[in-house]
Amino acid sequence: MARTATLGKSLGDKAGGGWAARLSTRLRARPSPAEIRARLAAEIGANGERWMLWSPVAFGLGAAGYLELKAEPSWALLAGLAAGLGILAALAGRRSARPGLTVLLILASFLAAGALAGKLRSTLVAAPILAGDRAVMTVEGFVVDVVSPGAGGPRLLIAPVAVSGLAPEDTPKRVRVTVEPDAVPAPGQAVRLWAMLGPPPPPASPGAYDFARDAWFHGVGGVGFAVGAVRPARLDPPPARLRLAMAVNAFRWRLASRIVDDLGVAQGGIAAAMVTGHEAWITQDQTDAMRASGLAHILSISGLHMAIVGGFLFGLVRLLIAAWPWAALRVPGKKLAAVAGLLAIGTYLVISGAPPPALRAAITATVAFAAILFDRQAISLHGLAVAALIILLVQPESAGAPGFQMSFAATAALVALAEAWPRPVREISAPWWIRAIQGSLSWLAVSIGASFVAGLATGPFAMQHFNRVAVWGLPANLAVAPLSSFVIMPFLAVGATLEGVGLGRPFLAVAGWGISAMMWIADGFASAGGAQRVVASGPPFTLALAFVGLMLLCLWRGRLRWLGAPLALAVALWPRPPAPDVWIAPDGTTAAVRQGGAAVLLRPDARRFGAELWSRRRGLAIAPAAEAAAYACDRRSCAPTPAAPVALALSWSKAGPDLETLDRMCAGAEIVVLRGPAPDLPANCRDRIVLDAADFAAGGAAELYRRRDGWWIVWAQPLRGARPWTGVSGR
Repeated sequence: MARTATLGKSLGDKAGGGWAARLSTRLRARPSPAEIRARLAAEIGANGERWMLWSPVAFGLGAAGYLELKAEPSWALLAGLAAGLGILAALAGRRSARPGLTVLLILASFLAAGALAGKLRSTLVAAPILAGDRAVMTVEGFVVDVVSPGAGGPRLLIAPVAVSGLAPEDTPKRVRVTVEPDAVPAPGQAVRLWAMLGPPPPPASPGAYDFARDAWFHGVGGVGFAVGAVRPARLDPPPARLRLAMAVNAFRWRLASRIVDDLGVAQGGIAAAMVTGHEAWITQDQTDAMRASGLAHILSISGLHMAIVGGFLFGLVRLLIAAWPWAALRVPGKKLAAVAGLLAIGTYLVISGAPPPALRAAITATVAFAAILFDRQAISLHGLAVAALIILLVQPESAGAPGFQMSFAATAALVALAEAWPRPVREISAPWWIRAIQGSLSWLAVSIGASFVAGLATGPFAMQHFNRVAVWGLPANLAVAPLSSFVIMPFLAVGATLEGVGLGRPFLAVAGWGISAMMWIADGFASAGGAQRVVASGPPFTLALAFVGLMLLCLWRGRLRWLGAPLALAVALWPRPPAPDVWIAPDGTTAAVRQGGAAVLLRPDARRFGAELWSRRRGLAIAPAAEAAAYACDRRSCAPTPAAPVALALSWSKAGPDLETLDRMCAGAEIVVLRGPAPDLPANCRDRIVLDAADFAAGGAAELYRRRDGWWIVWAQPLRGARPWTGVSGR
């Protein structure tokens, strides 16, 4: 007892001396407003030193803002803003005692510089665009490349030498022509063909994807389809730069053809797309399966492919140098491997045809390997910022491209995850089988985390631009990642390299096995229940909010970063406006009406792509063909029946209906759509909405909303404004 009492007393003495303390249930005092302001100021000040990370964000927002303007800004305005803000930022940096003001002015100057870069790029790429309606023209020129096929078949990119009816100064720099599958000439050939050509098409619906804008920045001034066969022609030699481009594309086409011959169409089509960028052999079923399973990004040469090819050669060279003791002691193996990685990236870029996604990925990889050469960290947010700035300086229009937006957001999220990922402590003498298990678990955790974070980062852009969500995208990508990283791409790289000397077939065969396994996985997930969900696009500003929120989460350090979480969810959570009741194609040739959550197509086989694009964008499913029975259609027109959800009459004859027919159409409909011109309106049309060719020429596609006081019409053309690519302003 005495000993116990003494021990208790000793412990009590120690407690009083600070060894242990009495349990306290008092609540921690709330910080005062002054303390909160001090903490916020300290956090903001600490992040002020990271302003460089925000410079490409500001530059990109400026470039994207230029693309969305409704009128072309003047040189004086943009240059004055950029120069003025730059001068103010420099003065603030020297004289102001407020670093926050300096950072804001620097970012504002980057914002203005992005808009100025967009204006400069638009001016440099300016080229003639076909005007007016489509017409049959004789085209003589050179096949520059065989580009991605469309619903109508293979497509050629042609550099015209002469186009019938056009003066040389009005001849487009490039035209894109759809041809028959059995009449595809190789790049570099001189051809002569008759083609139905017109200007690049406007958006399929108000606010939708504007192909004409992309065509402007790619120099494509006309699109259409061949009428009859493509025949060889004798033309004067083209300029040296064009000859070089066609020679590279001809090599790519030959390589793609040999890969398809070696592996067959089922495997070779995907292999050729992953090596050369040619998608001419990929079937629609394969595309649908890859899209539904969330694996479609593998078919497009982008950052994943560049990282695998460059990283594979980088690791291989480092391994070979390390395995050779003499070289390991005398050669800077890491830097030599980085040079090899740069060569691999450059070669792959040329073989792929340097499409914009591949070029952006190559720039990012080049910055990473260059960082190794200069003894800097290869993968970092600063390196990503430099790469993004270079990309936006070269191609400011990338700021509006879904591919760049998704790539930049995913890469930023992954690099931020890599910086925050805990580094496990390496055990010194653990058995090999324990290390193997730990390594496998770590790889699985990293793969799951990376796929999950990348999916979250790209989700807002996929929903807003493509209106699709692949429900099984995460497990599908986890299953395919080992195949693409360790089997498909490495063996494709080796096989394509050795194909020129006839030794590539064994390596291509292994890659073909990997492609078959990948397609088996894609088909399995695509056929699973609810594999793909259609999501309506949110208001345009929600994507900008989501992007800023993602950047806050990735680039900011401190508790304020979590303010970006609700912003990042803006596209997913923002309430959708009511869907329109009627959609009309840009040329008035077809229409669709909403019936509940479905879109009823009046002409299911006409302008199908535009109708599907509109229905997905509004979150509608295409109604079965039987629903179209609510409209009685003949060879030239459709009229509503009593069961029609909207009393809409449609005539797709270019000549337009006669007076008697128009009067009959108006008698049974409240909306009358005419592809051709409307004659003088008869009595039954006086209180009807009659839209004719003049309306569509001025307004483009239309959406109509039923309101209590009548119909409200939204046109596509006013949303585009008067820009060089809209055909409204002078160029």
